[in-house]
Amino acid sequence: MHVKRLTRARKRASIALAVTALLGTAMAAAGPAGAASKASKDAPAAPAPACSADYRIEQTVDGGTTWRMCWHYNTNAGLVLDNISYQPKNEPKPIPVLTSARLAQVHVPYDDGEDEYQDITGASFGTDLLPLKPAECPGGTIKTVKVAGSPIPGGKVKGLCTTTRARGHAYRMTPDIYGNPNKIYQAQGKDLLIYTVNQASWYEYITEWRFSSDGTITSNVGATGSLSPSDYDGADGQGWPIGKGARDYAESHSHNVSWRLNFGLDGSPKAKVEQYDSQVTPPTGNGKPKTKTTRTPVTKELIGDVKGMRWWRMVSTAGKNKDGHPRSYEIVPGHSVKHPGRNYSNHDVYFTEYKKCEKYTSDNLSENCGPKSVDKWVDGQTLKHPVTWVNIGFHHIARDEDQQPMPVHWQGFSLAPRDVTAMNPLTPADLADQNGNTQGGS
Repeated sequence: MHVKRLTRARKRASIALAVTALLGTAMAAAGPAGAASKASKDAPAAPAPACSADYRIEQTVDGGTTWRMCWHYNTNAGLVLDNISYQPKNEPKPIPVLTSARLAQVHVPYDDGEDEYQDITGASFGTDLLPLKPAECPGGTIKTVKVAGSPIPGGKVKGLCTTTRARGHAYRMTPDIYGNPNKIYQAQGKDLLIYTVNQASWYEYITEWRFSSDGTITSNVGATGSLSPSDYDGADGQGWPIGKGARDYAESHSHNVSWRLNFGLDGSPKAKVEQYDSQVTPPTGNGKPKTKTTRTPVTKELIGDVKGMRWWRMVSTAGKNKDGHPRSYEIVPGHSVKHPGRNYSNHDVYFTEYKKCEKYTSDNLSENCGPKSVDKWVDGQTLKHPVTWVNIGFHHIARDEDQQPMPVHWQGFSLAPRDVTAMNPLTPADLADQNGNTQGGS
C-alpha cells in the first residue's frame, strides 16, 4: 500500500484487522440459501426467492409490476443481489433475470503516476459499510447488515436502504391531437431503489440499484465524501487549483467502476450473447441516408467497445414472450471515459465463460485462479455460460465546488428489456389489442 493511502486510512483496532484478513471474501451475513425453510407465513402466491425473510426483497411498483430478489453482504464487494426476478401484471409467474449482480472493482489511478488503488479489494470498502439515517431512506426500510471486521461495535450496521423513488413519466401518448386533444394516456413511474454507502479512504461510494416497472434495471455508483487532504501536490496539468490563488493543486485521478453480472434468464445460465452494429450510408443526389443493422453472434469470449451504434444483448435460450420472440436484455452503458493505462479499464464490456473463482475485474483475490484481471481471462473459450463485466470510467479533475462535502458524481449503466414481454408491460387495458401493425394507430 502506498504512503499516501496510508495517511488517509482510518485507525483500525488490531483485532478488527485480523478478523478482516481471516474472513476475506466470506459473507458477513448468514447465507440466504441455507435459510429457505424459514419462509414467512405470509409469503406471496408466486414462488418466493430461496432465502429467509430477512434477506428477501419484494416490491410491487406502478402498473402492478413486482420485483423479487435475495441479498447478501460480502466483506470485499459489499452488497450482492441474488436471484432477481421480474413479474409484470399480465405474466402468470416471475421471469428470472439475474442469478447475481454486484460491484467488481473501483480502480483509482492518479494522474501523476505515483499512486494507483483498487478500492474494492484493497481499501476496506466492504468492511466500512456506513450507517444510514432515516432521512436518507424516505418511505422505506433500513435493514441491518452484519459486517465482520466493521469498525462499528458489534458489526451490526443499519446500512441497507430499500425504498421507492419517483422517476417521472413511464409513458405518454396523445392519439388524436386534432379530434380529441384531451384524450391522453400517461403514467408516472416509480422505481424500487436499493442502496448502500461504503467508505474507501476519503471517498464515500453510494451503490444503488433501481428496478423499474417496465423491466429496466439500472445501477449507479455515486462518489462523494471528501478530496484527499494529502493529495494537494498536483502540478499544473495533473491537478487543479483548489482554494485561494494557485497554490494548492488537488491531484486529478480516475474512478473506473466495474460490475459483474451473472445472467439467469428464464432460469438458465446458458444464454447467448449478440452484438449489433449499424452502418449509415450517406445520401446521394436527392436521396436520404440509409442505415443497415447487422447481428453478430458472440460465440467466444470477447472484449467489447462501444463504437458508433454498436450494442449488445443477452438472449435467453430457455424462454420466449407471448409473441414467440426469445427474451433478452440489452446492455446500455452510461457515459464513460475509458482509462487506457490498464487493459482492464480500457474497454466497455467483457464477456467471459463462467468460472467461480473469477470475482473481481482486477486484483482478483482468489487463489489458484490464474491471471488476476478480466482482460487476461478473455482467451478464446466458447461461451456456454457467459458472465458480463461492465466498465464505466470517470476522470475526476477537481473543482472549487468539490469542497465540502463533495457533490455526488454518478457513473453507471442500464439493462433494458428487449422482447421480455409481448407489449409494454404497462399498456392500458383499452390499448391491449394494439400489438403489431395497428392500421393507423389509436
